[in-house]
Amino acid sequence: MRERDLAPLQRALERLEGSFAALPPFAPAGVTDAGARVLLEVADRLAGDLPYHHPLYAGQMLKPPHPVARLAYALATWVNPNNHALDGGRATSAMEKEAVAELARLFGWRTHLGHLCGGGTMANLEALWVAGRLRPNATILASEQAHYTHRRISGVLGLPFESIATDRTGRMDASALERRLEGGGVGTVVATLGTTATGAVDPLPELLALRERFDFRLHADAAYGGYFRLVRDLESATRAAFHALAEVDSLVVDPHKHGLQPYGCGCVLFRDPGVGRLYKHDSPYTYFTSTDLHLGEISLECSRPGASAAALWATQRLLPLVEDGELARALGASRAAALALDARLRADRRFVTAGAPQLDIVVFAPRAPSVTAVSARSRRVFAEAARLGLHLALATLPASFFDLEAADVARDAEVVDCLRSVLMKPEHLDWIDAIWTLLDRAVEAAPVAEEVR
Repeated sequence: MRERDLAPLQRALERLEGSFAALPPFAPAGVTDAGARVLLEVADRLAGDLPYHHPLYAGQMLKPPHPVARLAYALATWVNPNNHALDGGRATSAMEKEAVAELARLFGWRTHLGHLCGGGTMANLEALWVAGRLRPNATILASEQAHYTHRRISGVLGLPFESIATDRTGRMDASALERRLEGGGVGTVVATLGTTATGAVDPLPELLALRERFDFRLHADAAYGGYFRLVRDLESATRAAFHALAEVDSLVVDPHKHGLQPYGCGCVLFRDPGVGRLYKHDSPYTYFTSTDLHLGEISLECSRPGASAAALWATQRLLPLVEDGELARALGASRAAALALDARLRADRRFVTAGAPQLDIVVFAPRAPSVTAVSARSRRVFAEAARLGLHLALATLPASFFDLEAADVARDAEVVDCLRSVLMKPEHLDWIDAIWTLLDRAVEAAPVAEEVR
C-alpha cells in the first residue's frame, strides 16, 4: 500500500481524534525508534510468506481485503472496541447490527438473528449448537464433501454425525439422503453451498422438499459460496440453490472470503429470531448501561473485535450487496476466469478434468496412464509451478469425479491427488494467459515418461 493510499487513514484519524477533543490532554505512547526497527523485522518475516495478494497465487481460498476494509479496520483499532457488550463497543455494535442485517437481506430475510464471529468454523458451531438444543441427541447429516469441521463440531457438541454420498459433481446425492432420512433419527441436515474442495453447490431445492416430508432442521454452510447469491451468470441448478437460501433455518457466510474482509470475519444467521432465547444467561457485570440488545447476549463468543464490524460496514457502504453492483461484477469476473481456465484444460489432452466449475474453483490433473501415476505427476507439477512462480493447491478427491475412461486412465486407486485452483480474485480473468503459460511450462517439466518406467 503506497503512501498516498494511507492519506485517507490519516485524515480519518484526525477526525476521530477531534471527536475526543473535549477530554483533558493526553498523549498516548507512540512508536519509538526501536518499535520502528521491529516493524521492519516483521516486514522481513512476512516476506517469507507466499504472495497471496497477487494473481499468480491461485491456490487456496485467500483473497486480499478491500483497501477500505483495511483502513477501516486500522482506524477502529485506535479505539479498539469490543463488540461483546455495548459498554465496550457502542458505535461498532450498531455498525455490526446494520452490516449483518444487510447480509440477511442478501439471502432474503427481513427478520433474523445473527452476528459476526471469527470465521466459518465458529459460525457453524453456533448454528449446530442451536440445532442440537432444538433437536437434542438427533443425528446431523452432511455430504462427504462438506467441510471436515462439521464432523468435529458434532463431536464437540456430543451429537451423532453421518456423511451422505455425493454425485460425480460433488453435490450431495438427494436420493442417498432420502434413504437415510427414511431410517429416522435425523435432526439437522447441512447443505453446503460451495464446498471447499471443488466449489460444489448442494441441490438445496431438493433438500427443502425432503424437509417437508421428514421434518428436520436445514442449515446452509455458505461460508465460501454465499456471496454468489449476487451473481446472475450461474448454471441454473446452482442459481436455484442460492435463491432457495431464504427457506433454510440457519446459514453461515464468511465475509473474509468473497466479502473482501480481513481475517477473521464470519457470520451466522438464523431465520427465526426466537432462537435467541437459547443464549439466555445471567451476568452481573457485563450488561448494565443499556436495555438495547448487546451482541454478547446472542453469541457463544465473548470478546470480539469491533474493528471487524467497522471494516465490513465500510465495505458494504462502498459496495452495496446488489446484483448489478461492483461486488457482483467482481464475483462474475472470478467465475469467468474459472470457466476460461477450465475451457483451456478441456481442450488440451495433457490434462484430465473433473466437472465444470460451479463457482470459481477449477479441479484438474495432468494425464498419466493410471490414477496412481496421475497423483504422482500432480505433485510434481504442483512443485514445478511453484518454482516458476505460479501457486496452485493440491487436493485429494474421489477418482470418480474424473472421466478416467475417456482419458484412458487405469483406475488403480479410488482417490486421486489432483490440482486445484481458486480464482477468487477478479484480476485472475486478465491473468489467464500468464497462468496458462506457467502451467504449460510446469507440465512440460514433469513428463509422463518419468512416472512410468
